[in-house]
Amino acid sequence: MNAESTQITSSEAAARDYGPLYFESQGRTLFGWLHQPPAAASPRALGLVICNPFGYEALCAHRSLRAFATTAASLGIPALRFDYAGTGDSADTDPSVEQLEIWVRDVVAAVEELRRRCGVEHVCLLGLRLGALIAVLVAARHRVAQSLVLVAPILSGQRYLRELRTTQLAAAMSESSGERPRGSTLEFSGYSLAPATVAHLKELEVISLAQAPAPNILVIDRLDLPQAREWCESLARLGAKTRYDARPGFVEMTLTAPQFTVLPEAMLATFSAWIAEVGAPSGTPKRVTHSELGFLPLPADGQAVGSAARERPVHFGPDASLYGIVTEPARGELRRRAVILLNAGAVYHTGVSRMSVSLARRWAARGYVVLRMDLSSLGESLPRPGRPENEVFPPAAVEDMRAAVEFLRSHYSVGDLAIGGVCSGAYHALRAAVAGLAVDRILMVNPQNFFWEEGMTLTDLQLAEVVRNPVIYRERVFSRAAWRRLLSGQVNIGRIVGVYFHRVRIGFESLARDAARALRIHLRQDLGRELQEVAARGVKIVFIFSRGDPGIELLRIQGGAAVKALGARCRVHIIDGADHTFSHSAPRGVLEQVLSDELFERHSIRSE
Repeated sequence: MNAESTQITSSEAAARDYGPLYFESQGRTLFGWLHQPPAAASPRALGLVICNPFGYEALCAHRSLRAFATTAASLGIPALRFDYAGTGDSADTDPSVEQLEIWVRDVVAAVEELRRRCGVEHVCLLGLRLGALIAVLVAARHRVAQSLVLVAPILSGQRYLRELRTTQLAAAMSESSGERPRGSTLEFSGYSLAPATVAHLKELEVISLAQAPAPNILVIDRLDLPQAREWCESLARLGAKTRYDARPGFVEMTLTAPQFTVLPEAMLATFSAWIAEVGAPSGTPKRVTHSELGFLPLPADGQAVGSAARERPVHFGPDASLYGIVTEPARGELRRRAVILLNAGAVYHTGVSRMSVSLARRWAARGYVVLRMDLSSLGESLPRPGRPENEVFPPAAVEDMRAAVEFLRSHYSVGDLAIGGVCSGAYHALRAAVAGLAVDRILMVNPQNFFWEEGMTLTDLQLAEVVRNPVIYRERVFSRAAWRRLLSGQVNIGRIVGVYFHRVRIGFESLARDAARALRIHLRQDLGRELQEVAARGVKIVFIFSRGDPGIELLRIQGGAAVKALGARCRVHIIDGADHTFSHSAPRGVLEQVLSDELFERHSIRSE
């Protein structure tokens, strides 16, 4: 089958009432999801456009913002969530440009797109954190929205910058954070604001607005640290019909790692009741079929590139329940080589710090087809029947990856195939190779476990904690604060004892595995034997670690002498100055280069 014909299938359409689309803004291609009301819902003349927060907050809130869109659609209100230029799956931008004004215009383009596709008369903007500030700017300047939903809104750009700098400083003080200020660019948690954006934010104070930005405004404040009540009251004095509500759920939605996020049910309930009143039934909005959404070329650098690399959403696997983005090389540049990039934890297919997007577009320029996929229950892939959402180690992960391998080989006729990921993505890449999937290379970045059994949870004592924490405990022996916490009962003594017990146990197990291997005795969960068998099938094995990451010691203990015996068939790289997810741009750039060199089979890189 030609890749050009890949479309959303009827079975997928039955599973979802929303689909992916591309649209244009200022000469750049933006990516979005259009959520449509079910056929039985009462039609309304109101549409919803969702304005994302910035950076790591957007990564964490991805699942919750989808829930807001789904809630609106269930009430008969079509909703569009999308990625600003330079974020998510949208086209890249020059990193030095002023982002805020670009994103304001992107929201205007999204409003126009929703009106064009769905025929709605009125539009509501829903913004979270910086997205709320952007929504206010759009409504105040362009008068394209009749209502606003502002969740934990940023009211002062200056104060927001102080919050970001506090986060940056805290990260810089943590061990191996890799966070460093770089000129006047503000970089934190793997994302950056350009100097011009920082300067613009310093001047922004929405509390000084002379008129209400929209006739109807709902403010959902964070219950733990409410800040917007007085501003909401001032909007009412300016003539807006306002409602203010402080609800729980902000921290769990926005400031919690993606694998631990919890949907903000109280906020969703407030939103649902309010928008049902604002969007009273009227009119007959146009319903868009999935085939109308179409696929457009995605410029790799924000410029029109004609026949250069293209990106397209794909659904594959059982009942088309799995989702991914394929980045294709320019026509005529296809080398019949492909890469599958997996989720890191519960981070969706853009990857931590948007690294999967960067790698996919970089490798497509070298002729590779790259599939950034979501395993079942993660990102935009549906859970398998009977399974919960947000499973980092879904039991059917190998079958998900098998479906991805078959999809690439059948649609693109690829010969050479690599699979890789960060943290849990590295674990799954190894499991794919051990299971005998037809892969030629596995690229594993900072794996922190090599075996996972169903029934385990992320809160259980992990082996990475066993190998890392004794070092931390020794460093804290002379810390008064640590002793105060211990004596006050704030420290889990049982967990510490468990760490030391398991540390001794796995040391003995490592010696036993080496001896068993020498005697050709197969033991359960023998990483060294697994690596030997994978290498014997001709699969190239690559490990890349941040210096000091516990996965290094775990590989030494569980892999034993087998790792060194594999020689060039199993290469291990160590990168200095990086944290676990390579959140700082400098070591992340080194990582991307090492991965590229390994993928392109340039073996001059020094290994350790």
